[in-house]
Amino acid sequence: MGWKSLSQMDLNGKKVLLRVDINVPMEGDRVLDTTRIDRIVPTIKTIQAMGGRTILLAHFDRPKGKVVPEMSLARVLPALSTALGQQVAFAPDCVGPQAEAAVAALPADGVLLLENTRFHAGEETNDPAFAAALASLGDVYCNDAFSAAHRAHASTEGVAHLLPSCAGLLMAEELSALESALTKPERPVVAIVGGAKVSTKLDLLSNLITKVDYLVIGGGMANTFLAANGADVGKSLCEHDLAQTARDITAKAAGAGCTIVLPTDVVVAHEFKANAAHETVAADACPPDAMILDAGPATVAALAQIFAKCKTLVWNGPLGAFELTPFDAATTAAAQAAAALTRDGLLVSVAGGGDTVGALNHAGVADDFTYISTAGGAFLEWMEGKTLPGVAALG
Repeated sequence: MGWKSLSQMDLNGKKVLLRVDINVPMEGDRVLDTTRIDRIVPTIKTIQAMGGRTILLAHFDRPKGKVVPEMSLARVLPALSTALGQQVAFAPDCVGPQAEAAVAALPADGVLLLENTRFHAGEETNDPAFAAALASLGDVYCNDAFSAAHRAHASTEGVAHLLPSCAGLLMAEELSALESALTKPERPVVAIVGGAKVSTKLDLLSNLITKVDYLVIGGGMANTFLAANGADVGKSLCEHDLAQTARDITAKAAGAGCTIVLPTDVVVAHEFKANAAHETVAADACPPDAMILDAGPATVAALAQIFAKCKTLVWNGPLGAFELTPFDAATTAAAQAAAALTRDGLLVSVAGGGDTVGALNHAGVADDFTYISTAGGAFLEWMEGKTLPGVAALG
């Protein structure tokens, strides 16, 4: 790994520009989920322990380079202060006289939150002048926002080239977990890729078949592969125009020594709604007027056997329509099987992506996985084998 850790930096008496992701869900002025705030606390406490003053850089929502009052980071300030156990100062801009004055007034051990970086158009265009204005506020740059690391923005990439730079504790934790999952994993490795459409995950599938021993395809994506193999999937979500692409991926996987795993039985219904009348049938026996909404129990049993002979699991996406009971059954059962092996020290399990985190929380096993990434796009791009600008800039 080419990046420096926080412990390798001299922070005593230094102003540390800390890029964080506190783009949290809100209802009015209330933070609905403080997970992203809670996970940056250890890095801030470490900076304080090392004698540094912390200046937080962050974005919120998509104001598109304009000042949008309802997207002000001031709304997050109370939750941030509560999580840290101290009052966090706030500057109504992230560059210029107001930001400079707030930095100058920051005491030792102080924490300052600068206003939404995306209020300036130069943030998303990675404008050199805007990056330089941000850099002028600090002595050291620390990136703790892995979830924004796939963006080459001024506060995630530009500033890193202008100051001594390092990864924060959360960023280092994410990178270490991901490296252990795919870069230097213990084998055999199994990956689960679920979701609605193959078309959105072509790069992901193409990369994974060269990295893993088993590739489990679930959700609506599985229907496209089943149809490509000649199965009638009825009214299921399916990209029939990608049948040849699915066959090509299967052939390339075989050539790379990767086994593609598809459902052998499925749960079908005539309505897409919770508690719809349903039945379990063979994967190639979906009635013409029904739709596949989940993998069946035989498929889950087969997955449990694969998990048991693997050392590493990487998971992105549910196996079925997990948001609707009872079509959450396969995802929940498979997650619980993986969690049990992880608890017993037999499996390294790494998961990420919005739906995945939601599904594992729903299954009650989020705390049992080795690591769960809070990142969405960055986690996917890393799994696709792409370079993340915010990480590369730290090297």
